[in-house]
Amino acid sequence: MLKVVHDVEASNESAGGSLLDEIVRDGARQMLAVALQAEVAAYVEAFADEVDEAGRRLVVRNGHHEPREVTTAAGAIPVRAPRVNDKRVDPTTGQRERFASAILPAWARKSPKVAEVLPLLYLHGLSSGDFGPALTQFLGSGAGLSAATITRLTKDWQDEAVAFNKRSLAETDYVYVWVDGIHLKVRLEQDKVCLLVMIGVRADGSKELIALDDGHRESTESWLDLLRSCKRRGMRAPVLAVGDGALGFWAAVREVFPEAREQRCWFHKIANVLNALPKSAQPGAKAALAEIWNAEDKDHAKAAAKAFAAEYGTKWPKVAAKITDDLDVLLAFYDYPAEHWIHLRTTNPIESTFATVRLRQRVTKGPGSRAAGVAMAFKLIESAQARWRAVNAPHLVALVRAGATFKKGKLVERDDDEKGAAA
Repeated sequence: MLKVVHDVEASNESAGGSLLDEIVRDGARQMLAVALQAEVAAYVEAFADEVDEAGRRLVVRNGHHEPREVTTAAGAIPVRAPRVNDKRVDPTTGQRERFASAILPAWARKSPKVAEVLPLLYLHGLSSGDFGPALTQFLGSGAGLSAATITRLTKDWQDEAVAFNKRSLAETDYVYVWVDGIHLKVRLEQDKVCLLVMIGVRADGSKELIALDDGHRESTESWLDLLRSCKRRGMRAPVLAVGDGALGFWAAVREVFPEAREQRCWFHKIANVLNALPKSAQPGAKAALAEIWNAEDKDHAKAAAKAFAAEYGTKWPKVAAKITDDLDVLLAFYDYPAEHWIHLRTTNPIESTFATVRLRQRVTKGPGSRAAGVAMAFKLIESAQARWRAVNAPHLVALVRAGATFKKGKLVERDDDEKGAAA
């Protein structure tokens, strides 16, 4: 009787990496080949009825392209994409039609997921010369990820970031905006980048990056420059702006967009309050603060704030003042749809996007430029933006812009007399 005995001393490492990695890469290669074949077959079949004067098909298979290696999340995969001979001519332009693969674009050398990780690694402090060796450990190959390639990509991304901050904003209406100043110390030995970030909610409820620029310690002057640039390019005043109370943004927005209302971020406020209390008092204070920002409506929130001041004001009057002095701008979100409250209480869209960058801030050899830091952050947000979901009840955002009134989170319907007067 034969038995299979596992040799614990034997390694599954092969010359090209672990056996498991090789199996994964081979499986990915086969799946990609099948997908490309199916894509081309569907394209050819879709135009099977189009023939020339001799009855020959205008769209047919035509062998394969030259082999190339594509870096993916599964590693470096050799690819030989099928080729299509498309003899059709566009009647309007006179140009030959061409097949374009949606799976593997022409000249692609790395998947979008691999491209996404490069800015993150840079902001974490990895030098450009270390990209190839570092990713080789995970992808099985450093092909296409040399220092020269990273340098070229960085230059391209810098140009993209500059163009982004010069685009017209006249056709887009941002009803809500979140703002924050993100400090990055990575790769800069003597100075650190302060990124001024603005993310907005469009009238259709979707979120997108409005602006990202290099500021100077979140100063009012830096925010003024950014807001004036946005206004010159056609941006309307937002209905509500959400941000940390320490920002120079508030003085700037009052000058550039005085009609915008203000909402202080509860995430920052809670941290400021708890930092001013002894550890023994922090759990109780945190629960009491939750009674304010998580109240069922503004009236209950005001009552909870009064209770907080009574509880903590005697021993820690400065702590109580952090709430009572800013109460109006802390509770502004209650004047909008209840479905939007969860979005408007904090600057979470910005915080969550940069959370992974803030986990590790260190100085590395070869300090990077400020422009490169901004460009990498821009690419990081651009990648994250594709996964942002719309706000809850997106149809209500347009009503907010139209000036609709909400009481206790519910839309207040106007009576006929009010509607007639408005008309």
